[in-house]
Amino acid sequence: MNNKLLLTSALVVGSLLANAQQNKLTYAITGDGNNDYIWMNIRQVDLGTGQVTKTIFERSQSHFSLTDVNTKRVATQNSFTTENIYNAADYPTGTFVAAAAFDKRSNKLFFTPMRRGELRWMNLGAEEPTFYSMPIANYKSVDANDEATNITRMVIGADGNGYALSNDANHLFTFTTSKKPVIKEIGNIIDATDNKGVSIHNKCSSWGGDMIADAFGKLYIISASHSVFMIDPVTRISTYMGTIQGLPATYTTNAAAVNDDGNVVLASANMFDGYYVMKMSDLKAVKMEGSDVKYNASDFANANLLYQKEANSLLNSKVTPVATTPVDAKVFPNPVTNYAFNILFDNRPEGKYTIVVSDLAGRSMMSKVVSIAGGMQTVPVKMNSSSAKGVYIVSVLDANQTVVINEKVVVQ
Repeated sequence: MNNKLLLTSALVVGSLLANAQQNKLTYAITGDGNNDYIWMNIRQVDLGTGQVTKTIFERSQSHFSLTDVNTKRVATQNSFTTENIYNAADYPTGTFVAAAAFDKRSNKLFFTPMRRGELRWMNLGAEEPTFYSMPIANYKSVDANDEATNITRMVIGADGNGYALSNDANHLFTFTTSKKPVIKEIGNIIDATDNKGVSIHNKCSSWGGDMIADAFGKLYIISASHSVFMIDPVTRISTYMGTIQGLPATYTTNAAAVNDDGNVVLASANMFDGYYVMKMSDLKAVKMEGSDVKYNASDFANANLLYQKEANSLLNSKVTPVATTPVDAKVFPNPVTNYAFNILFDNRPEGKYTIVVSDLAGRSMMSKVVSIAGGMQTVPVKMNSSSAKGVYIVSVLDANQTVVINEKVVVQ
């Protein structure tokens, strides 16, 4: 088992982005391309073809600056030799990288070097690689042999904030993408009661891999061992969704990014076997023919979100708010008083559904996952009493993230 298999990979208050998926490119943390496992280089990949299109940063070759935002100390390429970069505290990707996230708004690539309790980011708009670094408060650098607390999964969520998770899933962090990020630890991840005995904390099934996000505020862990979990960052509850099918047994899933079709492109850090494309609806992966086989990837980072088309559909819906409840309405009473209402599930198939309440600007005010047994069932929903009075959109999505209920309600 290679190192990356172990090391690797709220209420949402931001906006459900109304734009189409905005970037077919992703940033990849790779080796040198010589059948090596030195994940210190940053390259750009076309998710449509699976081909590397540009080298952004190459170890021992690229001139750079790394500034500690607290001490203002600056390190440059001239400070290092080819041999002393691998464990150097001031080398941007020294000690290797297994977690990265791209913020399109600020054009920054955020990442964490392995075995160091630091958040780093790269200003992608600079003429030459320009990096910044700051410590994660109260999160100490870990021993080289302690893989549990290494941060190996990272993404920018729908709310515009970054999320980062340790290997053992006991440390979930959130950070802003401002000039000097604010980093907070949210807490540990909690296994849902019906996860069929598969724990997100299990080293063999659930460590490593990568993290992606959807347009409704949820996070998804794709572990190195092909397990997929959905995480609600508000409750910190993880729901086991299943195991990816169609991959070679030895193909660890270390990198994941959403393409413009809304599917997930996967790459391995320990196999030079190209990329695979997976649909979230059935977790089946197929090989991307013609994709790169020279560089393995320990992580992907791009700006696309899962289910963006569904989110856009909700925002563009033309449902007319009403003062009284129509006979075919599934949300009642309407208008809503005391911030409480009910949703009628009328002969919906058995399974899990996600309830999303958002304002007319598309900001998700709350989300809730419920289990429906089939037949006629009414689910009570309680909004935060601090919410402003006005018109809100109540949407219900099934397990495939298809919108099955979408109504506007008036909160009085």
